[in-house]
Amino acid sequence: MTTITNAPASAQAIDLGATKLTANIGAEVRGLDLSQPLDAPTVETIRRLLDEHKAVVFRDSGIADEATQSAFAGQFGPLTAAHPTVASRTGQREVLTVNSEESVANQWHTDVTFVVNPPQLSTLRPVTLPPYGGQTLVANAGAAFRHLPEELQRFAETLWALHTNESDYIRPQYRSDLDNSDYRAEFESTRFQTVHPVVRVHPRTGEKGLFIGAFAQRLKILGVSPNESVDLLRTFQAHIERPEFVFTHTWRPGDLLVFDNRITQHYAVDNYDRLPRLMRRVTVAGDIPVNVKGEPSQSLEGDASTYSPVIGA
Repeated sequence: MTTITNAPASAQAIDLGATKLTANIGAEVRGLDLSQPLDAPTVETIRRLLDEHKAVVFRDSGIADEATQSAFAGQFGPLTAAHPTVASRTGQREVLTVNSEESVANQWHTDVTFVVNPPQLSTLRPVTLPPYGGQTLVANAGAAFRHLPEELQRFAETLWALHTNESDYIRPQYRSDLDNSDYRAEFESTRFQTVHPVVRVHPRTGEKGLFIGAFAQRLKILGVSPNESVDLLRTFQAHIERPEFVFTHTWRPGDLLVFDNRITQHYAVDNYDRLPRLMRRVTVAGDIPVNVKGEPSQSLEGDASTYSPVIGA
């Protein structure tokens, strides 16, 4: 169980009957209607479940439209816009449509790390599901860090990585028949570059986690060549992707998946033969990451202020 070092004590947690799903990540909650406003103890309990399990699945959540999804997410903080560069397809500023006809997110990533304050929390809801496949994988980057050899932990804590939206994230792996050039042009229409610590300290729990993913292009290491930098980044990324640190979510209608974007990565499995798969995502504004010395991330290019407010840690 995660030790919560500085979580707020404004509301006492209650028992939601959550079921643990794997040793390192994932919990499931049934019987909670999220379409109605939640009281403070329930919100705090969900926060603590995320602190411990990183990803929480709500079965039969009661959320059936964008308005109730946004209202639920808004109980955890101010909402971001749908995306820094991609417009909402729903007419609601905060709702991102994840559509298999436009793009395939089969790259391990943390949402929107190319801005200086990525979302703290992501909520994902299915609208149209394929008859098979289409699972979402979520990895615990905190557990991955804890299981590194101590020497590698200390080394990783000294590193910074350059994150940019000009990445392989929107170039699907293993497919040559998907033309997503229009979506790619929109995704890269404004260039963002941010330097984040490779090891981020979680503001609620004090837990350390590897903070990289598909938007991390190279490490900023004095005296290390670009090729060596890429190899080191791949080494850390491969460690996060180990099955021991990963939870596989098989979608059902009525599900809501909530994950802590500060200490997880996720991956949409492209195994459904390009059948329709439509999801809605709403994210909660986040803080600026800091490393083990308290040094913050730095924006190098791109203004994300209209996308997301910066919240305090």
